Amino acid sequence: MTDEGRPQRDEVELVSVLSCQGIDLAQIYKSKLEAAGIPVLLRYEAAGLVFGITIDGLGEVKVMVPAEFAAEAEDLLCEEEAAAPGEGEEEPLDEPDESDSPSALSPV
Repeated sequence: MTDEGRPQRDEVELVSVLSCQGIDLAQIYKSKLEAAGIPVLLRYEAAGLVFGITIDGLGEVKVMVPAEFAAEAEDLLCEEEAAAPGEGEEEPLDEPDESDSPSALSPV
């Protein structure tokens, strides 16, 4: 069978801008990029998704974008990482006022 009569498809070169562990996190990144107008394709092994295995590369998900959008996508994803607190970091708690301590309360 020949391709005569069929319209020629332009092939788009896809590049990986991020690799992450697990489909859930990849979906978040995909949504952020799509909201900025960047087309996204997630590449992963189906077995990892079906069986929930995240070892030996089965849980790895590559976020792929057309080469022309790669620089913009990387910039958006870098902004996301810079804005998000790192693992194990927590916001400091407010110090309680001395008037809130039981010893500062006057007896009734």
